[in-house]
Amino acid sequence: MVGVTVVSQDNRHAQYMDAEEVDMATSMMDSILGLVTPNMRQALAARLGESPQAVQSGLGAATAATLSTLAEKSGESGFLSQITGLLGGGTGQTLLANLPSIASGSPSGAVTDVVNKFLPAIFGSQQSQVTNGIAQYAGLSPGSALGLLKMAIPLVFAYFAKAHSGDSLTTSSLGSMLRAEAPNLQQYLPSGLFSSRAAGAADTAAGTLRSTAGRAEQDVRYGVAAATARTPRWVVPAAILGALVLAWLLVRGLSGPRETVRTAANVTTQATNSAAQTVANTARTTWADLGELTTVKLPDGQELNVPSRGFEQKLVTYLNNDPNVRSGNTWFEFDRLLFDTGQATLQPASQEQLTNIAAILKAYPQVKVKIGGYTDNTGDAASNLQLSQQRADTVMSQLAALGVDPSRMTDKGYGQDNPVADNGTEEGRQKNRRIALEVVQPNTG
Repeated sequence: MVGVTVVSQDNRHAQYMDAEEVDMATSMMDSILGLVTPNMRQALAARLGESPQAVQSGLGAATAATLSTLAEKSGESGFLSQITGLLGGGTGQTLLANLPSIASGSPSGAVTDVVNKFLPAIFGSQQSQVTNGIAQYAGLSPGSALGLLKMAIPLVFAYFAKAHSGDSLTTSSLGSMLRAEAPNLQQYLPSGLFSSRAAGAADTAAGTLRSTAGRAEQDVRYGVAAATARTPRWVVPAAILGALVLAWLLVRGLSGPRETVRTAANVTTQATNSAAQTVANTARTTWADLGELTTVKLPDGQELNVPSRGFEQKLVTYLNNDPNVRSGNTWFEFDRLLFDTGQATLQPASQEQLTNIAAILKAYPQVKVKIGGYTDNTGDAASNLQLSQQRADTVMSQLAALGVDPSRMTDKGYGQDNPVADNGTEEGRQKNRRIALEVVQPNTG
């Protein structure tokens, strides 16, 4: 007999086993994670900009979530036959052979087709909940958690392909395997990931945010009143955002030494007013050119109040045009998204535009789009490419959470490529740090 080494997920121990014992002694979950080599894990961590430990934990949760949801669908022979049919077509072997390249680079080609088809088919409306649960569990950004889900699907299917190559996998046996594995998955899943507790926690967090926003609005009311009178109404959320940032800094200070707390308390009012004025000034120069609010009526009867020269107005006008006069490769830039500096975390002021775009896409159900992330040329090109992909992932994940079918969307980070302004000036660099949306399949209804 030939000996092999089987290593557990947490690498606490290794056992020397005979080859015939491996399949019986190793769970499906351990076997799938065993396909991930240390080099692949390092490459995946580097691509996502996360620690290898967080990636290992998050990938385990993403894989378990995929298997757990598949186990729930194990009685749906039609769905399982799609998987076995895919494996029989040779795609499974392609996945198996290309796992290292998938880890080091974003999915492409046939892999993208598999992910785009099965990610929404497996998780459906739970995709955002699962993504956020994995992010919180492993200490990852939502964009990185979504990236791990996109890695878990080809990883799971590659394992199925390995079984299928030995003619041992049928639709029936796949269902049996998944049902047998289900009890082993709970140890890998974040507590309550698929339960109503997750929804309850989300509601609580939303309530806390609304309460905090209310307090912040009161704090900055006088600081932004003058700006509000002279500028479009969406300047106010920008000012509130500045207060929220300062409130967060104050909360952090409360966990430090008592003297620090007293100092922070003494300067809070002055700093808040100063920040509110700064935000208002910035908003005036960057958002005032979008024009006054106007009403846009969507095909489903919903009405949106949007800037007259803003992204939403341009997108709806384009979609309402005669299909014969639409041009290909048409990109529209989000103009009211704000990310934390150097991060893929969206700030609360971005929610208005995300909600509007989700409403528009749902009102034009035949439209498919591509989301592109871009940076300026400051810093390392590889890091910029990574950040742009994470930000595009985050926007796509947020739109999916707002009800847009993920199968209608793809995303890609372009880094510092395709600048729209001069990177030699601060104004130009700010314009180059952007998220754009391409209509790849216009509405034809």
